[in-house]
Amino acid sequence: MRVKEIMDGKYPFVHDDELVTRARAVIRNWSLRILPVVDRDRKVVGIISRGDIMKISSSVSLIRVRGVMTAPKYMATADADAFPTVKEMIRADEWYAPVVDSAASRKLDGVLGLEHFIDAIIKVSPEKLAKEVSEIMSQKVLTCSPDDEIGQVWRLMQERSLAGIPVVKNDRLVGMVTQKDFLESSSNYPTFESTKGRFRASPKISSIMHTGVISVRPSVKAIRVAKVMVSKDIGRIPVTDEEERLVGIVDREDIARMIVK
Repeated sequence: MRVKEIMDGKYPFVHDDELVTRARAVIRNWSLRILPVVDRDRKVVGIISRGDIMKISSSVSLIRVRGVMTAPKYMATADADAFPTVKEMIRADEWYAPVVDSAASRKLDGVLGLEHFIDAIIKVSPEKLAKEVSEIMSQKVLTCSPDDEIGQVWRLMQERSLAGIPVVKNDRLVGMVTQKDFLESSSNYPTFESTKGRFRASPKISSIMHTGVISVRPSVKAIRVAKVMVSKDIGRIPVTDEEERLVGIVDREDIARMIVK
């Protein structure tokens, strides 16, 4: 299985000299987690993530993309074998990698996401997803409360490089809050200091979190979780017991790591 067989060859991108507001609009409108940045020769020069966009508090900015982008931790090549490529993505802790035609030219061909790889495995080798969720889930889960301030949780997500956090009340799962929720919230981006330098009150997580969260039991097979992740574009799924108490969480990286081991 080659990278070019499963990658998204029509993935959006922006140029490094465009305004960052353009990148923000593309990420929001397409519900992207990362956005490749290229120069006028279509050579990959960086990426912008949701986290990068969230650091910009102003809704109108003259900042250029090159002033916000970061260097990709890993870039895949179109002709590479998908299995070692995904192993490298996991090693770099990257769910997405720009795909270039060659390491020399670095011209953008598309983007490979872990969901593309997982979807392909579901179709051609479903036996690789036979383990129970309890065998691959993370049991130490960072959570927040519906009453926590948006600014506090946003800061925590930035410090821990988290894309989503379960919301728990009275030991029960009541929702999830993700970077996407922050980006789509009417409260815009969390602001911690006023022009006078004093900290301002922040709305509560309950105002932006999403409820009706899909969760699974520890005994559920990984293939069921994988199918939900791909079909509903979900990055992580909480694991709960019969009383809806949070006992773990499983994400795309857990699924992909199980496949390539």
